[in-house]
Amino acid sequence: MHSTSPPPSATPRLWHVGTLTYTAGGLAALFVWLLLGDFAWAMRERSVTPMAQWYLGTLLSGLPSANLVFLLLMSSFPAALGLILVPIISVMSDRHRGPRGRRIPFLLITTPLSALGMIFLGLTPWISSTVHAAVPGLSEVGISIFCFAVAWAVFEFAAIASGAVFGGLLNDVVPPELLGRFHGMFRMVSLIDGMIVGWWIMGLIPTHYALLFISIGTFYGSAFFLTCLNIKEGTYPEPPPIDPNRKGFWAQAQEYGKLCFSNRYYLTIFFMLLFNGLTAGPVNLLANNYRQSVGMSMEDFGKIQTMCYAISFCLGLPLGWLADLIHPLRLTMITVALYGLSCIWGAMYATTHDTFWVAIFVHNVISGCIFTSAASLGQRLFPRSSYAQFASAAGILGSLVGIVFPLMLGAMVDMSGWGYPILSSTAGKGGMSGMLHDFPGRHFEYTFAVGAFMCVMALGMGFFVHRRFMALGGPKGYVAPE
Repeated sequence: MHSTSPPPSATPRLWHVGTLTYTAGGLAALFVWLLLGDFAWAMRERSVTPMAQWYLGTLLSGLPSANLVFLLLMSSFPAALGLILVPIISVMSDRHRGPRGRRIPFLLITTPLSALGMIFLGLTPWISSTVHAAVPGLSEVGISIFCFAVAWAVFEFAAIASGAVFGGLLNDVVPPELLGRFHGMFRMVSLIDGMIVGWWIMGLIPTHYALLFISIGTFYGSAFFLTCLNIKEGTYPEPPPIDPNRKGFWAQAQEYGKLCFSNRYYLTIFFMLLFNGLTAGPVNLLANNYRQSVGMSMEDFGKIQTMCYAISFCLGLPLGWLADLIHPLRLTMITVALYGLSCIWGAMYATTHDTFWVAIFVHNVISGCIFTSAASLGQRLFPRSSYAQFASAAGILGSLVGIVFPLMLGAMVDMSGWGYPILSSTAGKGGMSGMLHDFPGRHFEYTFAVGAFMCVMALGMGFFVHRRFMALGGPKGYVAPE
């Protein structure tokens, strides 16, 4: 008689990142919480900009230099703020050790502050009208711009500070072999937000501005705070001790600069990331004014975006899988090349309602592919132990350019329309409706030409990075130099 022993049970697969170990169930729980947080984060990112652009554009549309002032507040100011904040917050986060980890404590502080900034932005019209009624001698437009600027500063401070550490949190808790697919899912969640904003919210902005801002601010603050409470970080080795002879701000700044900017390979990566980010930037920065110049309504513009988001949603997971398969560096270079070709067409033909429709549709789809392809690029190229510092160093370069670039772009487009009258039925009166949001004579198609140039620069930097990347081990054996 022969006895049979039961077959050995299969060893469950485990995933590791740092000191964290996940089973399939633990990994699923992590993804659920992170995707909830990303839904709230993306709702903030997708909705705040178009709502703020609409309100500020309405206030400024009667000014001859409307595009210049608009981009000063919407782009250059945040870039200048990021130039100061991001390196400080990133270094503090990399070196922090606490019961809740090194990233989440910062997010628990900045999340409610960001939500309050959004609520303040929503209340700006009511505050300005109330102050103007109490003090009629003050300009309602001036009060509105001042209140908007203060609320925008609060919001951007919190958003930039949280952005400086959120990428580091993902790098610390998501297994590296799943980063591409995870960012693909992040992209899909973000696109769901984009479809909600484009299809339902965009058309409601002129009539429900305050309600939308207050509601979205409350939702973001609650949902993202809950996510932070339910994510667990691992333990980290103690950071290198600070040299007692090199304490103080300037000494630490020198150490930071030596770490991040002394290696030519990382400098090339910084420039590659910079130009990657600038490819779609010119069109995105002035898209709202561009669509006004060709007579496209806010509602139609939002629905075009929604259709693009639906397409990008279907591409999100395949692109994430492809990034893990061939490496995000290679996939990013392919998508940048495709976007450059679309920019050349847009620069030549996107001057009417119908051609702009085609150009902005292709722009949204392919620029979205760039975003998805490059989402995990820094996490795959920078050292894991000091990722946030290297990411912030790339951000410094982006902030420096971001201060000047929007102003130059706005001035270029404004100068292209010199000699044409500025039409506004309520210029200088602070009216919020009945305004002819028109930019006669301005050549907004120049934004596509600038985008094409940025693609050429991004590809050039990409080839240099790829050559060094292969020398350091390539997709299978890459080790980031430290």
